[in-house]
Amino acid sequence: MKTRKAPTYFDQVYRVTELIPFGRVTNYGAIADFLALGSARMVGWALNKCGHTGIPAHRVVNRKGELSGRNQFPTPTMMEELLKSEGVEIVNNKVKNFEVLFWHPGDHLDQESFDDEY
Repeated sequence: MKTRKAPTYFDQVYRVTELIPFGRVTNYGAIADFLALGSARMVGWALNKCGHTGIPAHRVVNRKGELSGRNQFPTPTMMEELLKSEGVEIVNNKVKNFEVLFWHPGDHLDQESFDDEY
């Protein structure tokens, strides 16, 4: 009988990040809150390590809607470019209408179902 390896914290952060809808954003703290593990800083650390391969890390901003993770992308403007390509307006490195575009995983995902996926 093969046992499944428990997901790491990073795996869980990546899974939540993959579920952020196109054209929406969330923040590091909302992901940490949903997972009930770690902190906003830990989420940022995990996303910094993802290598941006298939993980839409550009959709995660700080609590003020600022593109604080932009320096972790291959170019300093890539995060902004990716968001703009999804119709997200950026003004002075900040998401315009952040409150309207904000997506909290706890409002849209069922924690129990999320946990069962692993």
